[in-house]
Amino acid sequence: MVIAKAWVLKKHFDGFPKTSDFDLKEIELPSLKDGGEQKLLLESVFLSVDPYMRPYSQRLMKEGDIMIGMQVARIIESKNPAFAVGAFVVGDSGWRTHFISDGKKLQLLPSNWPESLPRSLALGTVGMPGLTAYFGLLEVCKMKPGETVLVNAAAGAVGSVVGQLAKIGGCKVVGSAGSDDKVAYLKKIGFDEAFNYKTVKSLDEALRKASPDGYDCFFDNVGGEFASVAISQMKKYGRIAICGAISQYNDTVPQKGPYVQIHMIFKELQMEGFIVSRWNHRREEGLQALLKWVVEGKVKCHEQVTEGFENMPMAFIGMLKGENLGKAVVKV
Repeated sequence: MVIAKAWVLKKHFDGFPKTSDFDLKEIELPSLKDGGEQKLLLESVFLSVDPYMRPYSQRLMKEGDIMIGMQVARIIESKNPAFAVGAFVVGDSGWRTHFISDGKKLQLLPSNWPESLPRSLALGTVGMPGLTAYFGLLEVCKMKPGETVLVNAAAGAVGSVVGQLAKIGGCKVVGSAGSDDKVAYLKKIGFDEAFNYKTVKSLDEALRKASPDGYDCFFDNVGGEFASVAISQMKKYGRIAICGAISQYNDTVPQKGPYVQIHMIFKELQMEGFIVSRWNHRREEGLQALLKWVVEGKVKCHEQVTEGFENMPMAFIGMLKGENLGKAVVKV
């Protein structure tokens, strides 16, 4: 018999999440049975905290549900020949230390995953955030060599990969982040221009200085005022990929604007929101490309690792406050 620990949503978030909005529960898991659907027992090794959890919890969860999220897990008991004991998988089973699965929604780590590479990267650069950057740039922004790409929240899990993939694609890259340390990191990993949006006197001036000719592609993780100013500086026929809106997730009163129609019309812009699951059928293509670039050193990775399952809420709240550099993960 295994006792799993799980974090549940005690109370729907009102404004910024608080630790009191969560509750830690213990759940007794049943034994695996031959012939049944529940054929795998797994132990979480790394758990992910991501911005999407904030709006998705409001849309998809009831109070008392286990908090949503992905993990890298180890198979500790198997009655399914497709999954060997000791194998590592990526799952989407929420904030829990152990869980039982039929295996249908589990993804084995790529067979060519190097032993020297942290498996936690399967939640970041070589996982959902990396795939978001990959398909957002290739399929939504449709970046071309020689173009200028702008990305905000650029030192985060998605933004840091966006910038590096754009450089691999032969683009000039401008990034915005929320601290001087993050700006220094962006320059270290190859961004052509980077600035601290919290300390510049004028966002409009900072964007114009970074690229006087404007921007061909804008990968937006933030929304709000930043998006409004950036859209005004797009080049004709520019493309905008809307990936996130973290500036608005914790609002209790909806923000007004931005009003984009004039710029959209006269610059003939394309703006498209997307969710990475649209390209699930090409997941292996994206993962292999990302894994290759990481192994070759063309894409650098940085993780903010929090130790201890008991610290999940703290890691989640810290990530929403922008305390992480790169991908925020929790080591169980």
